[in-house]
Amino acid sequence: MRWFLFILFYILIDIYAFQAFRTFSKSVWLNSSYILVSLGVLAFLVYTLSTLDRSKGITTDEMYVFGWFLVFFVPKLLLVLFMFGEDLIRLIVGAFTALSGKESFHMPSRRKFVSAIALGVAAIPFASLIYGMYKGKYRYRVLSYQLEFDDLPEAFDGYTITQISDVHSGSFDNADKIAYGIDLINKQESDVILFTGDLVNNFASEMKNWTQHFSKLKAKDGVYSVLGNHDYGDYADWETQQAKAQNLEDLKTLQAQMGWKLLLNEHRWLEKDGERIALVGVENWGAGFKQAGDIDKAAAGLSANDFKVLMSHDPSYWSERLKTDPKHFQLTLSGHTHGMQFGIEIPGFIRWSPVQYRYENWAGIYKEGNRVLNVNRGFGYLGYPGRVGIWPEVTVIELKRKKLG
Repeated sequence: MRWFLFILFYILIDIYAFQAFRTFSKSVWLNSSYILVSLGVLAFLVYTLSTLDRSKGITTDEMYVFGWFLVFFVPKLLLVLFMFGEDLIRLIVGAFTALSGKESFHMPSRRKFVSAIALGVAAIPFASLIYGMYKGKYRYRVLSYQLEFDDLPEAFDGYTITQISDVHSGSFDNADKIAYGIDLINKQESDVILFTGDLVNNFASEMKNWTQHFSKLKAKDGVYSVLGNHDYGDYADWETQQAKAQNLEDLKTLQAQMGWKLLLNEHRWLEKDGERIALVGVENWGAGFKQAGDIDKAAAGLSANDFKVLMSHDPSYWSERLKTDPKHFQLTLSGHTHGMQFGIEIPGFIRWSPVQYRYENWAGIYKEGNRVLNVNRGFGYLGYPGRVGIWPEVTVIELKRKKLG
């Protein structure tokens, strides 16, 4: 009964989508293969979800089961849209014929060319989702921005920040690709590296095979980090609260061992040529997620005149509080959304992802007056083991002092 409605919905979608396949091909072998693959994908998904051990978290293999489900199910949803549109036209034509009195109501046959077009369109997400799992998830790209501020201390004119976010190390399955990503980050030679949360999916132990890579991150002014919602272990089943608390302490210790400076509702000063800017780090605060962030504590002792770079994992905090805070946080760096790991981005033409219906600020640069937010699309992935159109990101920001006059 637990999966009855889900299975029923899947089967109804599948039967409807199958009409396009059957109209296009009369091959018994192909039609039988379609049915067997559909049933197999459904069976694997239901089995995986039914046996998922939340005390151990989702494994890479389980992510691939979910990924392959999407590979076959998303194209079928497109097929259904096409078939529904054609059925609507067939219904109108049949009704018009009957009302004209020429003959009794009769639904015209499905048209093969419509099924062919529908299958062609459905092939796009089919191929894209497969590409996303095997290539897209490690297709790192560097996005560079130059941001001007009129109150930036002169000594920090040209200061560079590399931001990464949402590592989700428990999802990784290719050490060579991770090593390449780490090398790409170091090649930016920024003054400081900032990590904006979600180092793991649930457990500190997920970093066991990856600390040797991430400990290689180096910058002149160091590597700083904050916690994301997944770092607290809230999405796993724990035998005791003590075990959960110890997991968080282990994660904090691990970051220190890698040479990272974790900011827990606190700030540090970055100094250069006798001037300084404040680096502020809050714990996670998200709408609908853990709200441990305390900007009042983190910025205690700072004034509105101090130039501040703030790390806050979830961009919701910027929307809810930070962009209007009287202490004036000039630059906020966030992550969290992953850009949903799926979307279309063509600079100057289109920028779309389903996640934009959940988050107002979901990827890239946003400005409100003289306050700026950057939402990093993430270094890793979670759930669907891939990325389509929204590639893993390394952000490089150059701070510039705005010239007056």
